[in-house]
Amino acid sequence: MSDVVLEVDGLTRRFGDVVANDQVDLRVRAGEVVGLLGHNGAGKTTAMRIMLGVLSTDSGRVSWNGKEVDDDVRRKIGYMPEERGLYPKMKIIDQLVYLAQLHGSDAAEARRYGLELLERLQLNGKPTDTLESLSLGNQQRVQIAAALIHRPSALVLDEPFSGLDPDSVDITVDVLREVAATGAPVLFSSHQLDVVERLCDQLVIISRGEIRANGTRTELQAANAGNEWDLEMNADTGWVRDVVPVIEFDGGYVRFQAPDEETANRVLVAALERGTVSTFQRVTRSLHEIYKEMAK
Repeated sequence: MSDVVLEVDGLTRRFGDVVANDQVDLRVRAGEVVGLLGHNGAGKTTAMRIMLGVLSTDSGRVSWNGKEVDDDVRRKIGYMPEERGLYPKMKIIDQLVYLAQLHGSDAAEARRYGLELLERLQLNGKPTDTLESLSLGNQQRVQIAAALIHRPSALVLDEPFSGLDPDSVDITVDVLREVAATGAPVLFSSHQLDVVERLCDQLVIISRGEIRANGTRTELQAANAGNEWDLEMNADTGWVRDVVPVIEFDGGYVRFQAPDEETANRVLVAALERGTVSTFQRVTRSLHEIYKEMAK
């Protein structure tokens, strides 16, 4: 598709006997926010480093706008590693200007934009403070600013919300949405399921180096629907026990199990013969439940 910016095909990487990534496929489109979900050691960081050309791949292919990763591609991507990689004794604003210049930005423009970013991210400190003088949360804000300072055409962020308080998370979420609104794709990893759920257009669950699920929240829930159903009507539902296993029962409400839709629909037909049905629906599994199952 023409709006696909990042394409990953059959990405495989081993470290000795450990398979860090196994046939990983991924598509990220312009302006899309994609969250990589997985436990520590699931393969998220390795995949991101390969996407950036920091690590090589044993097999598979990565391309940005149809082009293999090279220095020109890297210059256009904003990257934030999970481990803090900035200079602890250097002044914050000087550091941002220096990093921007490495990407080809003008120093004066970088200073102006750097100050704007620090204000937008609500840094609790002065731009002339050294990084080591800041709290861990404020250091994380500077890391995010460093990924944004050269106005990248794509963002790859490894655990950007780590160490941030709830207010800082909200601010960062808004900033990332603003970046995506310019058409830049945003790919990030996180353990904070609630943040991923409200920020992402696409969720990717990775476990033991393999992508176990990929799609929007609605698509993941539809693809992983369970076998539980809710029925509510204006008559007693005790009769449902004679048809299917019952999980919960309270007069006119019952939650039951059905092995397939055909069986569930038989319950519905029987209910309509007995009264008026106000609710009949498959129970929606939460993203947390799906993640727990997929990330085992």
